[in-house]
Amino acid sequence: MAAIADLGAVRRGCCRATVVEPMHSTLALSQVPCSPSWQRGLRWLAMVLLLSWASGCASLPANTNRTASKAFADPGSTPLGQLVQARRAQAGTRSDSAFYLLDGVDAALASRLALIDGARRSMDLQYYAIHADASTEVLLQRLREAARRGVRVRILLDDFNTVGEDTQVLRLAFEPNVEVRLFNPVPGTRNTMLGRVVTSLHDVERLQKRMHNKMFIADNAWGITGGRNLGDQYFGIGDKQNFVDLDVLAAGRIVRDMSTSFDRFWNDELAYPVQSLLDKEDLDLLRRSAPQSSSAQGMPAVQPAKPAMPVMPVTASPTVLPSVIPSEVVQADRPPIDLRAIPLVWAPSTLMVDEPGKVGPGDDEANAGETVIDGLMNLMQAARTEVLIISPYFVPGPRMMSVYEQLRKRGVRVRLLTNSLASNDAPLAHAGYARYRKALLDIGVEIHELRSDPETAGALIGSDGGRSDKRGSWFGGAGGSKGNSSSRASLHSKAIVIDRYLSVIGSMNLDMRSQLKNSEAGLVIRSTALAQQVSRQVEQTIDTTTYRLDQRGDRLVWRAPPGVSFKDEDSEPGASAKLKLFVRVLGPLAPEEML
Repeated sequence: MAAIADLGAVRRGCCRATVVEPMHSTLALSQVPCSPSWQRGLRWLAMVLLLSWASGCASLPANTNRTASKAFADPGSTPLGQLVQARRAQAGTRSDSAFYLLDGVDAALASRLALIDGARRSMDLQYYAIHADASTEVLLQRLREAARRGVRVRILLDDFNTVGEDTQVLRLAFEPNVEVRLFNPVPGTRNTMLGRVVTSLHDVERLQKRMHNKMFIADNAWGITGGRNLGDQYFGIGDKQNFVDLDVLAAGRIVRDMSTSFDRFWNDELAYPVQSLLDKEDLDLLRRSAPQSSSAQGMPAVQPAKPAMPVMPVTASPTVLPSVIPSEVVQADRPPIDLRAIPLVWAPSTLMVDEPGKVGPGDDEANAGETVIDGLMNLMQAARTEVLIISPYFVPGPRMMSVYEQLRKRGVRVRLLTNSLASNDAPLAHAGYARYRKALLDIGVEIHELRSDPETAGALIGSDGGRSDKRGSWFGGAGGSKGNSSSRASLHSKAIVIDRYLSVIGSMNLDMRSQLKNSEAGLVIRSTALAQQVSRQVEQTIDTTTYRLDQRGDRLVWRAPPGVSFKDEDSEPGASAKLKLFVRVLGPLAPEEML
Protein backbone atom coordinates (compact mmCIF):
# COMPACT_ATOMS: atom_id res chain seq x y z
CA MET A 1 0.00 0.00 0.00
CA ALA A 2 2.31 2.68 -1.07
CA ALA A 3 1.21 6.24 -1.09
CA ILE A 4 1.32 8.61 -4.02
CA ALA A 5 1.20 12.34 -4.38
CA ASP A 6 -1.87 13.51 -6.27
CA LEU A 7 -2.22 16.70 -8.27
CA GLY A 8 -4.61 19.06 -6.52
CA ALA A 9 -7.22 21.11 -8.26
CA VAL A 10 -6.05 24.56 -9.24
CA ARG A 11 -8.69 27.25 -8.87
CA ARG A 12 -8.74 30.99 -9.28
CA GLY A 13 -6.70 32.61 -6.50
CA CYS A 14 -5.78 29.31 -4.78
CA CYS A 15 -3.69 26.26 -5.51
CA ARG A 16 -3.54 23.14 -3.40
CA ALA A 17 -0.89 20.49 -3.13
CA THR A 18 -2.38 17.24 -1.90
CA VAL A 19 -0.55 14.95 0.47
CA VAL A 20 -1.42 11.40 1.35
CA GLU A 21 -1.84 9.93 4.80
CA PRO A 22 -0.37 6.41 4.91
CA MET A 23 -3.31 4.02 5.15
CA HIS A 24 -3.79 2.79 1.60
CA SER A 25 -2.28 3.21 -1.84
CA THR A 26 -4.01 6.51 -2.49
CA LEU A 27 -4.83 7.16 1.12
CA ALA A 28 -6.66 9.98 2.87
CA LEU A 29 -5.79 13.39 1.52
CA SER A 30 -4.98 16.46 3.55
CA GLN A 31 -4.51 19.84 2.00
CA VAL A 32 -1.66 22.29 2.34
CA PRO A 33 -2.86 25.79 1.39
CA CYS A 34 -0.74 27.98 -0.85
CA SER A 35 -0.64 31.74 -0.89
CA PRO A 36 -3.20 33.41 -3.12
CA SER A 37 -0.39 35.45 -4.60
CA TRP A 38 1.31 34.09 -7.67
CA GLN A 39 4.68 35.03 -6.21
CA ARG A 40 4.32 32.64 -3.29
CA GLY A 41 2.88 30.06 -5.63
CA LEU A 42 6.01 30.25 -7.76
CA ARG A 43 8.21 29.95 -4.67
CA TRP A 44 6.28 26.84 -3.60
CA LEU A 45 6.68 25.32 -7.06
CA ALA A 46 10.37 26.17 -7.11
CA MET A 47 10.85 24.50 -3.72
CA VAL A 48 9.12 21.32 -4.90
CA LEU A 49 11.22 21.23 -8.06
CA LEU A 50 14.39 21.87 -6.08
CA LEU A 51 13.61 19.09 -3.62
CA SER A 52 12.77 16.74 -6.48
CA TRP A 53 16.06 17.60 -8.21
CA ALA A 54 18.03 17.22 -5.01
CA SER A 55 16.43 13.84 -4.33
CA GLY A 56 17.90 12.58 -7.57
CA CYS A 57 21.26 12.64 -5.78
CA ALA A 58 19.93 10.67 -2.80
CA SER A 59 20.70 6.98 -2.80
CA LEU A 60 20.59 4.03 -0.45
CA PRO A 61 23.74 2.69 1.19
CA ALA A 62 25.04 -0.74 0.28
CA ASN A 63 23.13 -3.31 2.30
CA THR A 64 26.18 -5.33 3.27
CA ASN A 65 26.08 -5.21 7.08
CA ARG A 66 23.04 -7.37 7.72
CA THR A 67 23.48 -10.77 9.34
CA ALA A 68 21.24 -13.65 8.34
CA SER A 69 19.13 -15.23 11.07
CA LYS A 70 16.31 -17.71 11.31
CA ALA A 71 13.31 -18.44 13.49
CA PHE A 72 13.81 -20.34 16.72
CA ALA A 73 14.04 -23.98 15.66
CA ASP A 74 12.66 -25.81 18.71
CA PRO A 75 9.30 -24.28 19.68
CA GLY A 76 8.30 -27.46 21.52
CA SER A 77 10.88 -26.73 24.19
CA THR A 78 9.20 -23.46 25.23
CA PRO A 79 6.16 -23.01 27.48
CA LEU A 80 4.16 -21.65 24.53
CA GLY A 81 5.08 -24.65 22.38
CA GLN A 82 4.26 -27.06 25.20
CA LEU A 83 0.89 -25.35 25.62
CA VAL A 84 0.10 -26.04 21.97
CA GLN A 85 0.97 -29.72 22.46
CA ALA A 86 -1.14 -29.95 25.60
CA ARG A 87 -4.15 -28.30 23.99
CA ARG A 88 -3.89 -30.56 20.94
CA ALA A 89 -3.83 -33.64 23.16
CA GLN A 90 -6.78 -32.28 25.12
CA ALA A 91 -8.74 -31.77 21.87
CA GLY A 92 -7.89 -35.28 20.66
CA THR A 93 -7.47 -34.01 17.09
CA ARG A 94 -5.34 -35.09 14.17
CA SER A 95 -5.07 -31.51 12.89
CA ASP A 96 -1.74 -29.90 13.65
CA SER A 97 -2.87 -26.25 13.63
CA ALA A 98 -5.40 -24.32 15.69
CA PHE A 99 -7.15 -20.98 15.24
CA TYR A 100 -9.05 -18.36 17.20
CA LEU A 101 -10.79 -15.45 15.48
CA LEU A 102 -9.74 -12.03 16.81
CA ASP A 103 -12.82 -10.07 15.81
CA GLY A 104 -12.75 -7.33 18.45
CA VAL A 105 -10.30 -4.69 19.60
CA ASP A 106 -9.86 -6.06 23.13
CA ALA A 107 -9.08 -9.55 21.88
CA ALA A 108 -6.72 -8.15 19.24
CA LEU A 109 -4.63 -6.25 21.79
CA ALA A 110 -4.88 -8.76 24.64
CA SER A 111 -3.77 -11.66 22.43
CA ARG A 112 -0.64 -9.77 21.37
CA LEU A 113 0.16 -9.02 25.00
CA ALA A 114 -0.26 -12.72 25.82
CA LEU A 115 2.22 -13.73 23.12
CA ILE A 116 4.82 -11.19 24.28
CA ASP A 117 4.41 -12.13 27.95
CA GLY A 118 4.59 -15.85 27.15
CA ALA A 119 7.61 -15.68 24.84
CA ARG A 120 10.88 -17.10 26.15
CA ARG A 121 13.09 -17.29 23.05
CA SER A 122 11.87 -15.11 20.18
CA MET A 123 9.41 -12.47 19.00
CA ASP A 124 9.12 -11.78 15.25
CA LEU A 125 6.97 -8.89 14.00
CA GLN A 126 6.35 -8.02 10.34
CA TYR A 127 4.17 -4.98 9.58
CA TYR A 128 3.29 -2.41 6.96
CA ALA A 129 2.75 0.30 9.58
CA ILE A 130 3.47 0.74 13.30
CA HIS A 131 2.29 4.12 14.57
CA ALA A 132 3.74 5.91 17.58
CA ASP A 133 0.72 6.23 19.87
CA ALA A 134 -0.78 4.95 23.10
CA SER A 135 -1.65 1.39 22.08
CA THR A 136 1.71 0.88 20.38
CA GLU A 137 3.50 2.22 23.47
CA VAL A 138 1.93 -0.61 25.50
CA LEU A 139 3.09 -3.22 22.99
CA LEU A 140 6.59 -1.78 22.55
CA GLN A 141 7.07 -1.47 26.30
CA ARG A 142 6.21 -5.17 26.68
CA LEU A 143 8.59 -6.02 23.82
CA ARG A 144 11.38 -4.08 25.50
CA GLU A 145 10.75 -5.95 28.75
CA ALA A 146 10.85 -9.24 26.84
CA ALA A 147 14.16 -8.29 25.22
CA ARG A 148 15.64 -7.40 28.61
CA ARG A 149 14.77 -10.84 29.95
CA GLY A 150 16.62 -12.46 27.03
CA VAL A 151 14.01 -12.82 24.28
CA ARG A 152 15.38 -12.11 20.80
CA VAL A 153 13.13 -9.51 19.13
CA ARG A 154 13.13 -9.00 15.35
CA ILE A 155 10.91 -6.29 13.84
CA LEU A 156 10.57 -5.99 10.06
CA LEU A 157 8.74 -2.83 9.04
CA ASP A 158 7.90 -1.43 5.64
CA ASP A 159 9.85 1.81 5.36
CA PHE A 160 7.23 4.11 3.87
CA ASN A 161 5.43 5.15 7.06
CA THR A 162 8.53 5.71 9.22
CA VAL A 163 8.22 9.50 9.08
CA GLY A 164 7.42 12.29 11.53
CA GLU A 165 6.35 11.12 14.97
CA ASP A 166 6.14 7.52 13.78
CA THR A 167 9.92 7.52 13.40
CA GLN A 168 10.01 7.16 17.20
CA VAL A 169 9.16 3.48 16.76
CA LEU A 170 12.71 3.02 15.43
CA ARG A 171 14.09 3.87 18.89
CA LEU A 172 13.56 0.22 19.79
CA ALA A 173 16.39 -0.70 17.40
CA PHE A 174 18.87 0.64 19.96
CA GLU A 175 17.75 -1.79 22.69
CA PRO A 176 19.83 -4.91 23.49
CA ASN A 177 18.39 -8.08 21.93
CA VAL A 178 16.29 -6.07 19.46
CA GLU A 179 16.88 -5.82 15.72
CA VAL A 180 14.77 -3.60 13.47
CA ARG A 181 14.95 -3.72 9.69
CA LEU A 182 13.17 -1.53 7.14
CA PHE A 183 11.91 -3.19 3.97
CA ASN A 184 12.33 -1.56 0.57
CA PRO A 185 13.56 1.73 2.08
CA VAL A 186 13.05 5.06 0.36
CA PRO A 187 15.95 7.54 0.34
CA GLY A 188 15.09 11.04 1.48
CA THR A 189 13.78 12.93 4.47
CA ARG A 190 11.78 11.42 7.33
CA ASN A 191 10.53 14.74 8.68
CA THR A 192 7.14 14.74 6.96
CA MET A 193 5.14 12.59 4.59
CA LEU A 194 5.09 15.44 2.07
CA GLY A 195 8.86 15.68 2.16
CA ARG A 196 9.21 11.93 1.79
CA VAL A 197 6.95 11.84 -1.26
CA VAL A 198 8.54 14.88 -2.92
CA THR A 199 12.10 13.66 -2.38
CA SER A 200 11.18 10.28 -3.86
CA LEU A 201 9.52 11.48 -7.06
CA HIS A 202 12.58 10.37 -9.02
CA ASP A 203 11.80 6.76 -8.03
CA VAL A 204 8.01 6.50 -7.96
CA GLU A 205 8.15 2.79 -8.76
CA ARG A 206 10.04 2.03 -5.54
CA LEU A 207 7.66 4.27 -3.64
CA GLN A 208 4.67 2.33 -4.97
CA LYS A 209 5.87 -1.19 -4.08
CA ARG A 210 5.36 -1.98 -0.42
CA MET A 211 5.56 -4.90 1.99
CA HIS A 212 1.98 -5.20 3.22
CA ASN A 213 2.31 -8.45 5.24
CA LYS A 214 1.28 -8.45 8.90
CA MET A 215 2.59 -11.10 11.29
CA PHE A 216 3.14 -11.29 15.05
CA ILE A 217 4.94 -14.50 16.09
CA ALA A 218 6.05 -15.77 19.52
CA ASP A 219 8.57 -18.60 19.98
CA ASN A 220 7.64 -19.98 16.55
CA ALA A 221 4.66 -21.56 18.35
CA TRP A 222 1.82 -19.00 18.30
CA GLY A 223 1.21 -16.23 15.79
CA ILE A 224 -1.26 -13.61 14.58
CA THR A 225 -1.97 -12.50 11.04
CA GLY A 226 -4.72 -10.53 9.33
CA GLY A 227 -5.43 -6.99 8.24
CA ARG A 228 -4.53 -5.04 11.37
CA ASN A 229 -1.53 -2.72 11.59
CA LEU A 230 -0.40 -1.45 15.01
CA GLY A 231 -1.84 1.86 16.20
CA ASP A 232 -4.77 3.46 18.02
CA GLN A 233 -7.04 3.47 14.95
CA TYR A 234 -6.69 -0.32 14.75
CA PHE A 235 -7.55 -0.85 18.43
CA GLY A 236 -10.68 1.30 18.65
CA ILE A 237 -9.29 4.46 20.29
CA GLY A 238 -8.61 6.70 17.29
CA ASP A 239 -9.76 10.31 17.63
CA LYS A 240 -11.34 10.79 14.21
CA GLN A 241 -11.51 7.36 12.60
CA ASN A 242 -11.38 3.75 13.72
CA PHE A 243 -10.83 0.73 11.53
CA VAL A 244 -13.12 -2.29 11.61
CA ASP A 245 -10.48 -5.00 11.36
CA LEU A 246 -9.95 -8.73 11.64
CA ASP A 247 -7.08 -11.01 12.71
CA VAL A 248 -6.71 -14.69 13.46
CA LEU A 249 -4.61 -16.19 16.25
CA ALA A 250 -2.87 -19.37 15.10
CA ALA A 251 -0.95 -22.12 16.89
CA GLY A 252 1.02 -25.17 15.84
CA ARG A 253 2.51 -26.18 12.50
CA ILE A 254 1.03 -23.27 10.53
CA VAL A 255 3.02 -20.84 12.68
CA ARG A 256 6.25 -22.48 11.52
CA ASP A 257 5.13 -21.76 7.96
CA MET A 258 4.56 -18.14 8.96
CA SER A 259 8.06 -18.01 10.43
CA THR A 260 9.56 -19.43 7.24
CA SER A 261 7.94 -16.60 5.29
CA PHE A 262 9.17 -14.06 7.85
CA ASP A 263 12.72 -15.34 7.49
CA ARG A 264 12.60 -14.99 3.70
CA PHE A 265 11.67 -11.33 4.01
CA TRP A 266 14.02 -10.68 6.94
CA ASN A 267 17.04 -12.05 5.08
CA ASP A 268 16.15 -10.52 1.73
CA GLU A 269 18.43 -7.89 0.24
CA LEU A 270 15.58 -5.36 0.45
CA ALA A 271 15.60 -5.57 4.29
CA TYR A 272 17.98 -2.90 5.66
CA PRO A 273 19.09 -2.70 9.30
CA VAL A 274 17.84 0.58 10.75
CA GLN A 275 21.37 1.56 11.75
CA SER A 276 22.48 1.63 8.11
CA LEU A 277 19.75 4.14 7.19
CA LEU A 278 19.59 6.59 10.09
CA ASP A 279 21.45 9.86 9.55
CA LYS A 280 21.89 13.02 11.57
CA GLU A 281 18.51 14.40 10.53
CA ASP A 282 16.73 11.22 11.57
CA LEU A 283 18.39 11.09 14.97
CA ASP A 284 17.76 14.79 15.57
CA LEU A 285 14.10 14.15 14.84
CA LEU A 286 14.06 11.39 17.45
CA ARG A 287 15.70 13.70 19.98
CA ARG A 288 13.23 16.53 19.31
CA SER A 289 10.38 14.07 19.90
CA ALA A 290 11.68 13.05 23.32
CA PRO A 291 11.79 15.03 26.59
CA GLN A 292 15.36 15.85 27.61
CA SER A 293 14.90 14.05 30.89
CA SER A 294 14.06 10.72 29.28
CA SER A 295 15.67 8.32 26.88
CA ALA A 296 16.59 11.02 24.38
CA GLN A 297 19.87 11.28 26.29
CA GLY A 298 20.62 7.68 25.51
CA MET A 299 20.51 7.96 21.73
CA PRO A 300 23.79 7.15 19.99
CA ALA A 301 26.09 9.98 19.05
CA VAL A 302 25.41 11.65 15.73
CA GLN A 303 27.73 10.59 12.95
CA PRO A 304 28.48 12.79 9.93
CA ALA A 305 27.78 10.04 7.42
CA LYS A 306 25.69 6.87 7.29
CA PRO A 307 27.92 4.01 8.33
CA ALA A 308 26.45 0.96 10.03
CA MET A 309 26.24 1.82 13.71
CA PRO A 310 26.50 -0.69 16.55
CA VAL A 311 23.36 -1.48 18.48
CA MET A 312 23.48 0.65 21.61
CA PRO A 313 21.17 0.55 24.63
CA VAL A 314 19.11 3.57 25.56
CA THR A 315 18.99 4.70 29.16
CA ALA A 316 16.18 3.33 31.25
CA SER A 317 12.94 5.22 30.90
CA PRO A 318 9.32 4.45 31.70
CA THR A 319 8.28 4.61 28.05
CA VAL A 320 9.60 3.54 24.67
CA LEU A 321 7.84 6.45 22.95
CA PRO A 322 8.64 9.43 25.23
CA SER A 323 6.36 11.92 23.47
CA VAL A 324 3.27 9.70 23.71
CA ILE A 325 0.82 10.86 26.34
CA PRO A 326 -0.40 7.93 28.46
CA SER A 327 -3.95 6.92 27.62
CA GLU A 328 -6.72 6.33 30.11
CA VAL A 329 -8.13 3.76 27.69
CA VAL A 330 -5.03 1.67 27.01
CA GLN A 331 -3.49 0.71 30.33
CA ALA A 332 0.01 -0.74 30.41
CA ASP A 333 -1.03 -3.26 33.05
CA ARG A 334 -4.10 -4.54 31.19
CA PRO A 335 -4.39 -8.35 31.37
CA PRO A 336 -3.43 -10.52 28.39
CA ILE A 337 -5.80 -13.08 26.96
CA ASP A 338 -5.68 -16.52 28.59
CA LEU A 339 -4.21 -18.84 25.94
CA ARG A 340 -5.11 -21.86 28.09
CA ALA A 341 -8.83 -21.11 28.02
CA ILE A 342 -9.72 -19.60 24.64
CA PRO A 343 -11.78 -21.95 22.39
CA LEU A 344 -9.52 -23.13 19.58
CA VAL A 345 -10.66 -24.48 16.23
CA TRP A 346 -8.32 -27.24 15.01
CA ALA A 347 -8.38 -27.45 11.24
CA PRO A 348 -6.34 -28.14 8.07
CA SER A 349 -4.72 -24.99 6.77
CA THR A 350 -2.12 -23.49 4.48
CA LEU A 351 -0.36 -20.15 4.21
CA MET A 352 -0.49 -18.19 0.97
CA VAL A 353 2.25 -15.57 0.79
CA ASP A 354 3.96 -13.55 -1.90
CA GLU A 355 7.70 -13.74 -2.43
CA PRO A 356 9.84 -10.74 -1.36
CA GLY A 357 10.90 -10.22 -4.98
CA LYS A 358 7.40 -9.04 -5.86
CA VAL A 359 8.31 -5.75 -4.16
CA GLY A 360 11.66 -5.49 -5.91
CA PRO A 361 12.63 -3.39 -8.92
CA GLY A 362 11.55 -4.40 -12.41
CA ASP A 363 8.41 -5.43 -14.26
CA ASP A 364 5.38 -5.91 -12.01
CA GLU A 365 4.05 -9.01 -13.80
CA ALA A 366 7.47 -10.67 -13.95
CA ASN A 367 8.22 -9.96 -10.28
CA ALA A 368 4.81 -11.05 -9.03
CA GLY A 369 4.79 -14.57 -10.47
CA GLU A 370 2.00 -16.62 -8.87
CA THR A 371 0.56 -14.24 -6.29
CA VAL A 372 -1.76 -14.48 -3.31
CA ILE A 373 -4.48 -12.86 -5.42
CA ASP A 374 -3.98 -15.50 -8.14
CA GLY A 375 -4.42 -18.18 -5.49
CA LEU A 376 -7.61 -16.54 -4.25
CA MET A 377 -9.04 -16.43 -7.76
CA ASN A 378 -8.31 -20.16 -8.16
CA LEU A 379 -10.06 -20.92 -4.88
CA MET A 380 -13.09 -18.84 -5.87
CA GLN A 381 -13.40 -20.61 -9.21
CA ALA A 382 -13.91 -23.88 -7.33
CA ALA A 383 -16.89 -22.46 -5.38
CA ARG A 384 -20.19 -24.32 -5.77
CA THR A 385 -22.77 -22.23 -3.93
CA GLU A 386 -21.47 -18.89 -2.61
CA VAL A 387 -18.52 -16.57 -2.20
CA LEU A 388 -18.53 -13.89 0.51
CA ILE A 389 -15.90 -11.15 0.04
CA ILE A 390 -14.81 -8.61 2.65
CA SER A 391 -12.42 -6.13 1.04
CA PRO A 392 -12.11 -2.48 2.11
CA TYR A 393 -10.44 -1.49 -1.17
CA PHE A 394 -11.95 -3.26 -4.17
CA VAL A 395 -10.64 -2.51 -7.66
CA PRO A 396 -11.06 -5.82 -9.52
CA GLY A 397 -9.59 -5.17 -12.94
CA PRO A 398 -10.44 -7.30 -15.99
CA ARG A 399 -9.19 -10.69 -14.72
CA MET A 400 -11.04 -10.61 -11.41
CA MET A 401 -14.17 -9.33 -13.15
CA SER A 402 -13.97 -12.34 -15.46
CA VAL A 403 -13.88 -14.69 -12.46
CA TYR A 404 -16.92 -13.06 -10.87
CA GLU A 405 -18.80 -13.24 -14.15
CA GLN A 406 -18.03 -16.95 -14.52
CA LEU A 407 -19.20 -17.60 -10.96
CA ARG A 408 -22.50 -15.84 -11.55
CA LYS A 409 -23.08 -17.75 -14.80
CA ARG A 410 -22.78 -20.98 -12.80
CA GLY A 411 -25.31 -19.71 -10.28
CA VAL A 412 -22.80 -19.07 -7.48
CA ARG A 413 -23.94 -16.30 -5.16
CA VAL A 414 -21.32 -13.54 -4.82
CA ARG A 415 -21.62 -10.95 -2.04
CA LEU A 416 -19.26 -8.07 -1.37
CA LEU A 417 -18.85 -5.98 1.79
CA THR A 418 -16.69 -2.92 1.16
CA ASN A 419 -16.36 0.73 2.13
CA SER A 420 -18.68 3.50 1.06
CA LEU A 421 -17.13 6.73 -0.16
CA ALA A 422 -17.73 8.29 3.26
CA SER A 423 -16.10 5.41 5.18
CA ASN A 424 -13.19 4.94 2.78
CA ASP A 425 -9.92 6.47 3.97
CA ALA A 426 -8.63 6.31 0.37
CA PRO A 427 -10.95 8.39 -1.85
CA LEU A 428 -9.14 7.57 -5.09
CA ALA A 429 -9.29 3.86 -4.33
CA HIS A 430 -13.03 4.33 -4.05
CA ALA A 431 -13.00 6.03 -7.44
CA GLY A 432 -11.36 2.96 -8.93
CA TYR A 433 -14.00 0.72 -7.36
CA ALA A 434 -16.84 2.99 -8.48
CA ARG A 435 -15.90 2.33 -12.12
CA TYR A 436 -17.00 -1.29 -11.65
CA ARG A 437 -20.16 -0.94 -9.54
CA LYS A 438 -22.70 -0.99 -12.34
CA ALA A 439 -20.93 -3.81 -14.15
CA LEU A 440 -20.86 -5.85 -10.93
CA LEU A 441 -24.55 -5.24 -10.34
CA ASP A 442 -25.34 -6.16 -13.95
CA ILE A 443 -23.82 -9.63 -13.54
CA GLY A 444 -25.63 -10.16 -10.23
CA VAL A 445 -22.99 -9.44 -7.59
CA GLU A 446 -24.59 -8.21 -4.35
CA ILE A 447 -22.78 -5.10 -3.07
CA HIS A 448 -22.99 -3.77 0.48
CA GLU A 449 -21.21 -0.56 1.51
CA LEU A 450 -20.40 0.29 5.13
CA ARG A 451 -21.85 3.40 6.72
CA SER A 452 -19.33 5.75 8.31
CA ASP A 453 -21.22 7.66 11.00
CA PRO A 454 -20.22 7.58 14.70
CA GLU A 455 -23.19 5.34 15.50
CA THR A 456 -21.77 2.71 13.16
CA ALA A 457 -18.31 3.07 14.72
CA GLY A 458 -19.83 2.57 18.16
CA ALA A 459 -21.56 -0.60 17.02
CA LEU A 460 -18.70 -2.14 15.09
CA ILE A 461 -15.62 -1.31 17.20
CA GLY A 462 -16.55 -3.35 20.24
CA SER A 463 -14.98 -4.19 23.55
CA ASP A 464 -15.80 -7.89 23.75
CA GLY A 465 -14.79 -9.23 20.39
CA GLY A 466 -18.25 -9.27 18.87
CA ARG A 467 -19.57 -11.78 21.40
CA SER A 468 -22.09 -9.54 23.12
CA ASP A 469 -25.78 -10.11 22.56
CA LYS A 470 -26.52 -6.43 23.27
CA ARG A 471 -25.71 -5.34 19.71
CA GLY A 472 -26.45 -7.21 16.51
CA SER A 473 -23.36 -6.17 14.62
CA TRP A 474 -20.02 -7.53 13.51
CA PHE A 475 -17.56 -6.28 16.11
CA GLY A 476 -20.42 -5.12 18.28
CA GLY A 477 -19.21 -5.06 21.84
CA ALA A 478 -21.47 -3.80 24.58
CA GLY A 479 -19.07 -0.96 25.22
CA GLY A 480 -19.05 0.34 21.67
CA SER A 481 -16.15 2.38 20.36
CA LYS A 482 -13.68 3.25 23.08
CA GLY A 483 -12.20 6.22 21.29
CA ASN A 484 -13.73 9.60 20.59
CA SER A 485 -17.55 9.39 20.45
CA SER A 486 -17.46 11.33 17.19
CA SER A 487 -15.00 8.97 15.48
CA ARG A 488 -16.11 7.37 12.25
CA ALA A 489 -15.91 3.76 11.10
CA SER A 490 -13.81 2.52 8.18
CA LEU A 491 -13.69 -1.09 7.03
CA HIS A 492 -10.16 -2.55 7.05
CA SER A 493 -10.85 -6.31 7.35
CA LYS A 494 -9.75 -8.60 4.55
CA ALA A 495 -11.39 -12.01 4.31
CA ILE A 496 -13.12 -14.41 1.91
CA VAL A 497 -15.50 -17.24 2.78
CA ILE A 498 -16.21 -19.91 0.19
CA ASP A 499 -19.16 -22.32 0.46
CA ARG A 500 -19.34 -21.79 4.23
CA TYR A 501 -16.40 -24.11 4.89
CA LEU A 502 -13.26 -22.37 3.57
CA SER A 503 -12.00 -19.08 5.05
CA VAL A 504 -9.14 -16.89 3.90
CA ILE A 505 -8.02 -14.20 6.37
CA GLY A 506 -5.03 -12.00 5.68
CA SER A 507 -3.54 -8.70 4.55
CA MET A 508 -4.74 -8.75 0.93
CA ASN A 509 -7.28 -6.47 -0.71
CA LEU A 510 -8.99 -7.54 -3.89
CA ASP A 511 -7.48 -4.78 -5.96
CA MET A 512 -4.80 -4.26 -8.57
CA ARG A 513 -2.29 -3.02 -6.01
CA SER A 514 -2.42 -6.27 -4.02
CA GLN A 515 -2.23 -8.23 -7.26
CA LEU A 516 0.72 -6.42 -8.84
CA LYS A 517 2.65 -4.23 -6.39
CA ASN A 518 2.32 -5.12 -2.70
CA SER A 519 3.44 -8.32 -1.02
CA GLU A 520 0.57 -10.01 0.83
CA ALA A 521 -0.11 -12.98 3.11
CA GLY A 522 -3.25 -14.92 3.97
CA LEU A 523 -4.23 -18.02 5.94
CA VAL A 524 -6.49 -20.54 4.20
CA ILE A 525 -8.44 -22.45 6.85
CA ARG A 526 -10.75 -25.37 6.06
CA SER A 527 -13.24 -25.26 8.91
CA THR A 528 -17.01 -25.07 8.71
CA ALA A 529 -17.18 -23.72 12.27
CA LEU A 530 -14.76 -20.86 11.60
CA ALA A 531 -16.30 -20.04 8.21
CA GLN A 532 -19.76 -19.88 9.70
CA GLN A 533 -18.53 -17.65 12.51
CA VAL A 534 -17.11 -15.15 10.02
CA SER A 535 -20.22 -15.38 7.82
CA ARG A 536 -22.61 -14.77 10.71
CA GLN A 537 -20.75 -11.66 11.81
CA VAL A 538 -20.57 -10.25 8.30
CA GLU A 539 -24.27 -10.89 7.79
CA GLN A 540 -25.11 -9.14 11.06
CA THR A 541 -23.11 -6.15 9.85
CA ILE A 542 -24.89 -6.21 6.48
CA ASP A 543 -28.26 -6.31 8.23
CA THR A 544 -27.58 -3.34 10.51
CA THR A 545 -24.86 -0.95 9.33
CA THR A 546 -24.59 -1.09 5.53
CA TYR A 547 -26.38 0.03 2.40
CA ARG A 548 -27.14 -2.43 -0.38
CA LEU A 549 -26.53 -1.01 -3.84
CA ASP A 550 -29.35 -1.19 -6.37
CA GLN A 551 -30.08 0.40 -9.73
CA ARG A 552 -33.02 2.58 -10.70
CA GLY A 553 -32.72 2.97 -14.43
CA ASP A 554 -29.16 4.14 -15.05
CA ARG A 555 -28.74 5.56 -11.53
CA LEU A 556 -27.46 3.90 -8.37
CA VAL A 557 -29.60 3.71 -5.24
CA TRP A 558 -28.37 2.89 -1.73
CA ARG A 559 -30.98 0.72 0.05
CA ALA A 560 -31.14 0.67 3.84
CA PRO A 561 -31.80 -2.71 5.50
CA PRO A 562 -35.31 -3.30 6.91
CA GLY A 563 -35.89 -2.04 10.45
CA VAL A 564 -32.92 0.31 10.78
CA SER A 565 -33.03 3.98 11.75
CA PHE A 566 -31.47 5.33 8.55
CA LYS A 567 -33.14 5.60 5.15
CA ASP A 568 -32.45 4.95 1.48
CA GLU A 569 -30.15 7.37 -0.34
CA ASP A 570 -29.80 8.31 -3.99
CA SER A 571 -26.24 9.69 -3.77
CA GLU A 572 -23.05 8.59 -1.99
CA PRO A 573 -24.36 8.38 1.63
CA GLY A 574 -22.58 10.50 4.21
CA ALA A 575 -20.04 11.94 1.75
CA SER A 576 -19.62 15.70 1.49
CA ALA A 577 -20.17 17.55 -1.77
CA LYS A 578 -16.48 18.43 -1.78
CA LEU A 579 -15.45 14.78 -1.49
CA LYS A 580 -17.86 13.73 -4.23
CA LEU A 581 -16.48 16.43 -6.53
CA PHE A 582 -12.90 15.42 -5.78
CA VAL A 583 -13.56 11.79 -6.71
CA ARG A 584 -15.56 12.76 -9.77
CA VAL A 585 -12.81 15.05 -11.10
CA LEU A 586 -9.62 13.19 -10.19
CA GLY A 587 -10.92 9.61 -10.08
CA PRO A 588 -10.86 9.04 -13.85
CA LEU A 589 -7.22 10.20 -14.01
CA ALA A 590 -5.84 7.61 -11.56
CA PRO A 591 -4.33 4.44 -13.11
CA GLU A 592 -6.00 1.30 -11.77
CA GLU A 593 -2.72 -0.44 -10.98
CA MET A 594 -1.90 2.37 -8.53
CA LEU A 595 -5.22 2.15 -6.66
